[in-house]
Amino acid sequence: MDNLARRSGRVNIRVGGNTQDTAVLLDRIPGGNVLGWNTTATGFRQTRATPLIYTPDILYMMANISARVNVHWFVGVPFLLNDTATKLATVQWSQEILGDHLMGLQVGNEVDLYQRHGQYTTYGPSDYYNAFGAFVDDMEAANLPGTNLLVGPNIAYAYWTAEDVWNTGFVSKYNKDLAYLSVEKYPTHNCAALFKHHSGVDPQTIFPDFLSHTGKFSGNNLVQKFINSTQFAVANGKRLVMMETNTASCGGFPGISDAFGAALWGIDYAFQMAVNNFGFAMVHIGGQSVSYNPFTPPPSSASNGWNIGPMYYTALVAAESIGPSNITQVIDLGANGGNEYTPAYAFYENGNPVRLGIINYVTDTTGASDLQVQIAIGIGQSIQSPPSVQVKYLLADSVSQKGNFMWAGQTFGDNFTSDGRPAGDEKIVTIACDRTTNLCTIPVPAPSYALVFLTGTAPTYGNFSHAISSGMRAMPGSALILALSITLLVLGSVLG
Repeated sequence: MDNLARRSGRVNIRVGGNTQDTAVLLDRIPGGNVLGWNTTATGFRQTRATPLIYTPDILYMMANISARVNVHWFVGVPFLLNDTATKLATVQWSQEILGDHLMGLQVGNEVDLYQRHGQYTTYGPSDYYNAFGAFVDDMEAANLPGTNLLVGPNIAYAYWTAEDVWNTGFVSKYNKDLAYLSVEKYPTHNCAALFKHHSGVDPQTIFPDFLSHTGKFSGNNLVQKFINSTQFAVANGKRLVMMETNTASCGGFPGISDAFGAALWGIDYAFQMAVNNFGFAMVHIGGQSVSYNPFTPPPSSASNGWNIGPMYYTALVAAESIGPSNITQVIDLGANGGNEYTPAYAFYENGNPVRLGIINYVTDTTGASDLQVQIAIGIGQSIQSPPSVQVKYLLADSVSQKGNFMWAGQTFGDNFTSDGRPAGDEKIVTIACDRTTNLCTIPVPAPSYALVFLTGTAPTYGNFSHAISSGMRAMPGSALILALSITLLVLGSVLG
């Protein structure tokens, strides 16, 4: 988390998922555990997962993380519980423990799947509209603050569109209660093993659909259905966020989700969301057997043995590319004649280009598909390129490579070998520009991503040598440990 926070200023994490809707917060669990399953639960609407139980120690762990690193949280509320007091306990404890680090309360998860998954016989957008209002009423009746922290509608875009919800009057009715408008979307699924109604998908057949700027599963294609909603959100004084996404629902695909091509796909997708005015996006994390995890902890308390996946590299690269200023504008340049395999983006701050990002999706060991990108800085004004520019590269030998990717000369190594710190010396390439032609020629190997810094010196982050601030909170009388700081990220996410 600190690697990301140093590049972006902060990290946002959602603790939730499918089981959040029936998760019960208890004062204590027999045996002293902080997380478990209630296999004898009654009084719940039918769900596809055993009800989760947890204690406030989970929330204290989250607060302790925020005391050390600038992490802010979304917490999923148990929207499908029948008992109002139990339902609101999560709201009250989350606000009291997390304080200003609580970004929002997610009201419902994949609500357009409630009927398909058996929670209700029939369930449509108007039903969610009414249930959301009842939840607001319950909070107000209990004199709980924070009704302005609610996040909805959190649709999976499976059976409803966002417009189906907007057309109920949801945003105008609950505008003061909504912190963010939210959707969830995966480009495809790997759910056949879990759900009989899903057909199987051959990952090797669809891998090329991820390796193109305009392909079937490209970020450019994914965001098209939400462009109206991002505009609608802005018009109503809100931000639309992608509350859950990754390469494929139900854990992703081995050979795609854990390969270098997924990192390039994620970068392209992140920038497309920025171009089209999403507020931010949440990359989903699952259990030990999941292919798309940005990181997976070792099965024990060992410090080594972490697996750092492609989407973690995506997050690092996107954070450095967009930067921490919170004023960056991202533009899709339609580069190279709109070539689908070589997209490029410009990053502007205060009306000036400050960085350039170039993707090369092609795998070619001969060098014939390496790019030589010529850029001129100051088009539309007087063209006056600097004496040189600096470049950071994300590199691998092929889009199918697993592990040992390089970002600016550093790597988290092969699978299940990392301690969470980048290894190696940071490498930033300085490229001289031609002062006669005012052109800077940037090599972009096949495959790779190149981040070009157009002004000044590229920021350096070394290899995690600085100290993290200390400060921990604990519930009185509890034996609090931080060993579950990763487990808490997967509350209810095993089914993805």
